[in-house]
Amino acid sequence: MTSGAHAAVLAQEAIAALNIRSDGIYVDCTFGRGGHSRLILEQLGKGGRLVALDRDPEAVEAGRAVNDPRFTILHSAFSRVAAVLRENGVTAADGVLLDIGVSSPQLDDARRGFSFRHDAPLDMRMDPGHGISAAQWLATADEADIREVIRDHGEERFAKQIAAAIVAARTRGPVDTTRQLAAIVAEAVPAREPRQDPATRTFQALRIHINQELEELSVVLPQCVDLLQPEGRLVVIAFHSLEDRIVKRFLRTQSQADALPARLPVRARDLPPPRMRLIGRAQRASSTEVAANPRARSAVMRVAERSRGNAGAAA
Repeated sequence: MTSGAHAAVLAQEAIAALNIRSDGIYVDCTFGRGGHSRLILEQLGKGGRLVALDRDPEAVEAGRAVNDPRFTILHSAFSRVAAVLRENGVTAADGVLLDIGVSSPQLDDARRGFSFRHDAPLDMRMDPGHGISAAQWLATADEADIREVIRDHGEERFAKQIAAAIVAARTRGPVDTTRQLAAIVAEAVPAREPRQDPATRTFQALRIHINQELEELSVVLPQCVDLLQPEGRLVVIAFHSLEDRIVKRFLRTQSQADALPARLPVRARDLPPPRMRLIGRAQRASSTEVAANPRARSAVMRVAERSRGNAGAAA
């Protein structure tokens, strides 16, 4: 297996965090170009199994080139992980990995419309066969909805001006290419951040919205916990503060015992244990990795383990 043009971020750290058993069952919810999956397979024995998912058909095609009886690639959004695993005979896992966000091949392929650095159709769908493109959404969305998406998902302080400029521009013709949108945003933004293109936050916001990335993440996390066997690990790598906030809050909640009514006569030792146990602190890429792969700069990895006293789906 080769990882292609995409360098998996925090690769060695993620594999170490999974604490892989040679005969275990593992799930890579975000195959990409297989960087993490390749390292997992290297640590699995003959009795081990790895199931990978990806919603991008090009990533799935790359996965199908892997000739390994221990490996299965499935075309699916990770929000359906429990269902697609059951369909393939897997009801529990010893580890689950989520590497969230857009991959380098998606950004670098002009046809996909993720980047303002290339002039291309304004698509942005991780699975081009499903849903509507960014251009289609911008053609019909209310100005208030466009403003809200850019403000909330892009954390863009000039969201109001950008939304108004997009709506004004579409009265003159469709806003359907990446360079066209980037130019509209650049014209609308009154002040620029150092070393950042003014369209960065808007493109990020539209991508997150079109692919429902935050909603997908919120749906998949509980499924991952349910899948884990006792002492199974969940490893999540996020690249955006909104994503990491969801992960952090979820894992914190899962690592706390259930709240009981005040004055209930129950001893602390008789309380059911939390479902998860946090493993270490949030981890970031080293300066060496960031120098080699600038995309790693914003990566944050969080790890949690399923409690022994709180069994997984098949335990």
